[in-house]
Amino acid sequence: MECEEIRVDLRIPNPDGMKETQKNREILFKLNHTMPMTAEYMELLKELFRGNIGEGSFVSAPFSSMACPENVRIGKNVFINGNVLFMARGGITIEDNVQIAANVQLISNNHDLYERMVLTCKPVLIKKGAWIGAGATILSGVCVGKHAVVGAGSVVTKDVPDYAVVVGNPAKVIKTLDKERFE
Repeated sequence: MECEEIRVDLRIPNPDGMKETQKNREILFKLNHTMPMTAEYMELLKELFRGNIGEGSFVSAPFSSMACPENVRIGKNVFINGNVLFMARGGITIEDNVQIAANVQLISNNHDLYERMVLTCKPVLIKKGAWIGAGATILSGVCVGKHAVVGAGSVVTKDVPDYAVVVGNPAKVIKTLDKERFE
């Protein structure tokens, strides 16, 4: 996925950004202490993601940390299990019918190798019907293709083709699924 890099200098004070961060921390605290699957919990999810969560989607607590949840877009009928890390300064889009297991890391930002207080940000895209296994890490600028599978514990550093199964660190294609079985 070709995408433009955004750079954010953390040395430049951003009072509005700090207010937003504090607001997000308060919502996360409430979410982590609210009974899941209740109306209150679902309202907090909508508030956290600024309404960018599709019908039939659910994100399980606990949340340990989250950066810029306002930059996350979650499609319809998505299930995200507990303890997923969203580092979303560069943007994270999760299309419809995606399943994400526990302890997954979705990381759309990194630090410049020489100017460590500068964030380098590129979006993460997880396409329709993809399945991300437990403990996988999806790095900045990566697109996980339609109906692709990322094996548990994998570290995805490059785009994953549609219908591919990838495993390992770095993740490599080991199999291509039969496209006809999804149509």
